[in-house]
Amino acid sequence: MEFPQDVPTEDGWRQTHLGRLLGHAMRRFDGRVLHLMAHDPEVPLALSNLAARGQVSAAHVHITRHLALGGSRLQDLADSAGMSKQAMGKLVDQCEAWGLVTREADARDGRAKRVRFTPAGLAWLHGFERAVRQAEDELRQAVGAEVATVIALGLEAYVSA
Repeated sequence: MEFPQDVPTEDGWRQTHLGRLLGHAMRRFDGRVLHLMAHDPEVPLALSNLAARGQVSAAHVHITRHLALGGSRLQDLADSAGMSKQAMGKLVDQCEAWGLVTREADARDGRAKRVRFTPAGLAWLHGFERAVRQAEDELRQAVGAEVATVIALGLEAYVSA
């Protein structure tokens, strides 16, 4: 089979470009965090069981990462996570059913609701913090402290550019 002149014949770059590597790294990191949370005795049992059974996904982690401690309006939460309001609403519905969050009337706007962590959700958030710190420590051990620092600095510079 002949390839036209303008079509590259080498495509290994598709497997090794930075975007793909970042995606793999993020999935590995998030998977490790969820594994650690599934085995954390301080995470509420029902929530750790959900994590252990793979019911909690990276999408659910968006709520953990982006929900303000004082609560957030759904649109603000969606914007912060880079998701549509409808998609975030479905995640909030599921997390509310799990007891992770609750919806309350917004004191500044009677038509709006604020999403807040429940006490179990705050315990989940503390477990998330412990798991992230351990996963970061494991990354440092795997690649070395200097490389981990360069990765962090480089990613900070990239996302702020």
